[in-house]
Amino acid sequence: MHELSVVNSLIELCEKNAKTNGAEKVVKVEVKIGKLSGIEPHFLKLTFDTFKEKTVCEDSELIVNIQDVIIKCRSCNSESKLTNNEFICGHCGGNDVEVTDGEEMLLMRLEME
Repeated sequence: MHELSVVNSLIELCEKNAKTNGAEKVVKVEVKIGKLSGIEPHFLKLTFDTFKEKTVCEDSELIVNIQDVIIKCRSCNSESKLTNNEFICGHCGGNDVEVTDGEEMLLMRLEME
């Protein structure tokens, strides 16, 4: 379960931002998780709720937004949302595509007090 190391890094990032901004606590943490990131949103929330105690995130709410996989076709230069595990352009049917979104986890927003 690599969600534990992800949560540790997330809490450290929250603590750093709170300190930099003179905040005493973080009340809301919003992240974007790509469908290809390998992170299970349910386990991330569970792990966050378990390990946020005695940190600046102790009273915070974790909001997880799931990012679809977006591909860009190198042949027709269009972008489309991947609807299944076939990496094929939704416009021209070509398979010379690259993933442009949906592979990472990003911290999108913090609310601090």
